[in-house]
Amino acid sequence: MTFDELQHHLDFNNIGNAPNGVKFGVLAVVFAAVIAAGLYFDTREQLRQLDVVERKETDLRNEFKIKADQAAKLELYKEQLAEMQASFQAILRQLPEKTDVESLLVDISQTALANGLEIKKFKPSDEIKKGFYAELPIELEVSGKFHDLASFISGVAALPRIVTLHNIKLERKEPKKGEPDDGKLVMKATAKTYRYLKEDEQ
Repeated sequence: MTFDELQHHLDFNNIGNAPNGVKFGVLAVVFAAVIAAGLYFDTREQLRQLDVVERKETDLRNEFKIKADQAAKLELYKEQLAEMQASFQAILRQLPEKTDVESLLVDISQTALANGLEIKKFKPSDEIKKGFYAELPIELEVSGKFHDLASFISGVAALPRIVTLHNIKLERKEPKKGEPDDGKLVMKATAKTYRYLKEDEQ
């Protein structure tokens, strides 16, 4: 069969008159094209699903690795937690109980006197409850030389109980009329001490 004859037989308007070999050949090509298209579209969907599953597998592997690392460090975390709890208890012990506050106030005033400061004002205020602890503000006004004031602040920081100083203001002490300037300063501050509140007080 020549090429022209084949072209004539492949004319779809005249395909019914084509020899059986041509008809079967065209059917085979159409069948193969349908099968190939079906496989292509079906495979493309399967590849997409495979990609999703592979990404999910990667995520699960990463999650497993993180959890495995956490599990391996569990004992270390438990030890750290125990240390933190012990440290917390040690800090709580630095918060005085109600009966200790008076002696702490005496410690602060003695620290001021030991550093040669003149106490002008020492006024405890009412307690302020804040969660699991109470805060006791004390208005302070002391006068003395700069180095003595610095030693007082250092001495307060060294007390066994927690005491913090806030709103510190330094002013030059005005000498009395006719007296020389002795170089003393007046320090105004709010000292705060703290105590632990029992559950029935919180």
